[in-house]
Amino acid sequence: MKNKKSKGRPTRRSRPLLERVNLNAAGIDCGSAMHYVAVPPDRDPEPVRSFKTFTDDLNRLADWLVACRITSVAMEATGVYWIPIYEILEARGLEVLLVNARHVKNVPGRKSDVTDCEWLRELHSVGLLRGSFRPTAEITALRSYLRHRETLIQGAATTINRMQKALVQMNLQLHVVISDIGGATGLRILRDIVDGQTDPRHLATHRDARCQASEAEIAAALTGHYRPEHLFVLRQNLELYDTFQRQIECCDTQIEAHLKALATSTTPPAALSSIPRARRKASSNEPHFDVRTSLHQLSGVDLSQLDGIGPYNALRLISEIGTDMSRWRTEHHFTSWLTLAPDNKVSGGRLLSSRTRPSANRAAAILRMAAMCLGRTQTALGAFYRRLAYRIGKPKAITATARKLAILVYRCLKRELVYQDPGAAEYDRKHRATVLRQLRQRAGALGFHLVNGQTGEILEGVS
Repeated sequence: MKNKKSKGRPTRRSRPLLERVNLNAAGIDCGSAMHYVAVPPDRDPEPVRSFKTFTDDLNRLADWLVACRITSVAMEATGVYWIPIYEILEARGLEVLLVNARHVKNVPGRKSDVTDCEWLRELHSVGLLRGSFRPTAEITALRSYLRHRETLIQGAATTINRMQKALVQMNLQLHVVISDIGGATGLRILRDIVDGQTDPRHLATHRDARCQASEAEIAAALTGHYRPEHLFVLRQNLELYDTFQRQIECCDTQIEAHLKALATSTTPPAALSSIPRARRKASSNEPHFDVRTSLHQLSGVDLSQLDGIGPYNALRLISEIGTDMSRWRTEHHFTSWLTLAPDNKVSGGRLLSSRTRPSANRAAAILRMAAMCLGRTQTALGAFYRRLAYRIGKPKAITATARKLAILVYRCLKRELVYQDPGAAEYDRKHRATVLRQLRQRAGALGFHLVNGQTGEILEGVS
């Protein structure tokens, strides 16, 4: 039976649940051999097209997007395949959003390259996507140099391990009497061994004056079986080690030139303090040029004054986050991006979990390593780390200290703070005063007073 009341009335179209805020949006599903691109259906009779990953095809892709009046493009971070098309579209003046694949999961059972690019366009058109952070082109180039340098250092460390394995196979226990076979004493002994010298007493004469082991102990450790197959492995890995060291020196030269070019293009900041902060001895893996001066001219602040962050770590940190902190609205957004803030999960008004999200953020890894080193220092941050490590354990204390370091970095780069370490004693004094104030408030709420056990004085005025 028909409804008489609705007879003759025009049918009303249901409004979309989500309003489209990006009408000129497109989506790209990146691949190793093919890119799939989707534009709004009213822009082209064939709204979904595929393009090969050759440069000419990528330029045709950009021309097609411009012809379709596209102003914003969303794509997933798939390996490194997105980098060429990202740079080409960015050079054309298009807004490119590199989105996290975890945030754009498709509907189950509808997974394909074509539907992926359409799903990206759909989500981007209704404003549900956020672009991942990517530094400026100049900082990105610096980041590439430093990441490559880390790869070279890891390669050199691998050759050190292989040389040590070859020595152990010949029962040459050099690593027992020398802390680092890549040091001055170790390298002199290794070069003499590969040149054919196998007399332990002669090899022990290469002992450096700073070495704690005596010549007799080194000679005893170098008494073994010099088998030709293991000597061959030792020789080749020593040659690889020398090659890595030469590559690192070339990389340092390139980093120094690029850093100076960046520094000269910025406005000169205030004069740098002539006295650097007292810190541990520089590692042999750090660059041997003046990082602190050029980095201060680039960023306008001296991040090496922060406890746990020397010039090299400051350089690595700047290469990952840049110098423009306006990309994050507040320091809380910055620590959240670093995945150093608690990821609170609340249901029914009850906190289910506050664990930090797993992440491979390199800037966060630098801050965590700095936090680990702070535990052995007599600084305010070191006292903060030790207090938390005693109460909640070292892993959580490292994360909390790294977050506090991140906030200090954010405030320094925002020109809101010139950091000066108050010292562990001052931190302990302020913490004790805070604890006493809280105890006094709790005692007052229960109708009691705090009394000094030694003097009998009522602690009423503790602040």
